Amino acid sequence: MQNIKIPHNGYVFVGDGRKALVLRNEGDEKFPNLKTEEVFHDTDNPRTSEQGSDQPTRGFAGARGAAGPRSAIEQTDWHDLEEHRFARDVAAALERIVRERKIEALVVAAPPRTLADLRQAFHAEVKKRIIAELDKDLTKHPVHEIERLLVK
Repeated sequence: MQNIKIPHNGYVFVGDGRKALVLRNEGDEKFPNLKTEEVFHDTDNPRTSEQGSDQPTRGFAGARGAAGPRSAIEQTDWHDLEEHRFARDVAAALERIVRERKIEALVVAAPPRTLADLRQAFHAEVKKRIIAELDKDLTKHPVHEIERLLVK
């Protein structure tokens, strides 16, 4: 992946639309030792079929009424909307963490879509601390594997 230099007491944020980890480097740039500081889970995000109506709404064309052409209106993807909301919520939580712990260096790793949501939601204080971004989903990896993937 990348050879990211995570300084001692630097932080790593790893997240997707359902889970996020905040890790702190207890080691140094050469030999990182990431420890979990915070874990966020979105447990209130069932599949879209469990959240909304199961039949798409029907739309009618103009003045033709019921006899005219009809088309399905795309069903709202509640699951997708919840993932966007989760990204905004963890961005706000990360702002709090950055301020409280006076974080100087932050690495952010997230899938491209989540990374885009985070970039929009990050406060300027958080953005100033970001030293590297990685557009990969690392949330399913154990911490020691995240550590290895970031610095190899």
